Parts: sequence; C-alpha cells; structure tokens
Amino acid sequence: MFSGGSYEEVERWLRNFVTAHAKRASPRCEVALQAGEARDGNSYGVRLRLGDRTSEALEFDYREVARDRGNLPWCETLAERVRRLARELGAERGGVDAQAG
Repeated sequence: MFSGGSYEEVERWLRNFVTAHAKRASPRCEVALQAGEARDGNSYGVRLRLGDRTSEALEFDYREVARDRGNLPWCETLAERVRRLARELGAERGGVDAQAG
C-alpha cells in the first residue's frame, strides 16, 4: 500500500502520522522530528513536546519505516506508543491535556 518511498517522502509520512496520533491524545502536543544531515537516508529521531516538557526520543530506521508504513499492525503499535507518550506529557503537565484522549 504505502511501502517504500524516498527518504523525504517517508519523513513527511512519519511526521504527519506521529503528529496526528499525538494530537488525538493531547491536542497541544507538538512533534519535533530530526532528519537530514547526519541522519540523511538512514534514520529519524522524534520527540513530543508539550509546553516545557519533552518526551523520550523515539528512534526510527529509514528502511524499517519505509518498509512497514503500509503494515497495519506496525502502524497500530506505533500509534499506541505515540498516544501513550502524548498522554504522559499531558498528565505531567496537568490541566486539560491530562484528560484528553
């Protein structure tokens, strides 16, 4: 379905996927995706941010994401992980985001 793709195309997909699922759990959550330069063609790093809080880093191999982005079980596992991190950030911050999702 969506397997394969250039490094930039897969980066765009990963950014959109992570952003969509993070915001489902905590609407004010932002995504910081590291790509290019030292990672170019090899990997991506992703962190979620909410206010002054930042999640643990998620590391992704480009080839794995390109291969598995069309794999529904892989996507569901990633979505659950992202939503959990976003909920944890919201809970640490307190307030409205702690009750989202």
